[in-house]
Amino acid sequence: MAIQRVLTHPEPRLREKARPVEAINQNILTLLDDMAETMYAYQGVGLAATQIGVPLRVVVVDYSTDRSGLHCLINPEILAEEGTQEHEEGCLSVPGYYDTVKRPAQMTLRYLDREGNQQEQVVEEGLAACYSHEIEHLNGILFVDHLSLLKQKRIKKRLEKQMETRD
Repeated sequence: MAIQRVLTHPEPRLREKARPVEAINQNILTLLDDMAETMYAYQGVGLAATQIGVPLRVVVVDYSTDRSGLHCLINPEILAEEGTQEHEEGCLSVPGYYDTVKRPAQMTLRYLDREGNQQEQVVEEGLAACYSHEIEHLNGILFVDHLSLLKQKRIKKRLEKQMETRD
């Protein structure tokens, strides 16, 4: 397992739409392990493969407080959404910025687990918000896209300045 570098906004690869995984093989299992290790190292609760520059429909999430609830989703799709909720969100690809975002209160998902078994799951509240956030990454959407244009410009400008000082 290896910790990967998380891409930060406005990196163009974050806007790419991820491709479906064709077959679950050792490369995909290694990707899942690396993503989980990266998510934990960066102290996140979710990570999409696109955030580490891999344009595949793969997500890892651990919304538990003790880091014992790792979920690996391959080719996730949202079958249904109900209600709305507002949560304060952050994102590993938009470091240091948090804001309130509207998300579905409940979602029904279909995905493959790491063994290749098709799963359907109904999730609510914080976990629904987390899955919604991560699946949007697979479609090239960032949580800041839900904010006003003024806030989006400020965030982008601040992150561009941070990137300039790192170079």
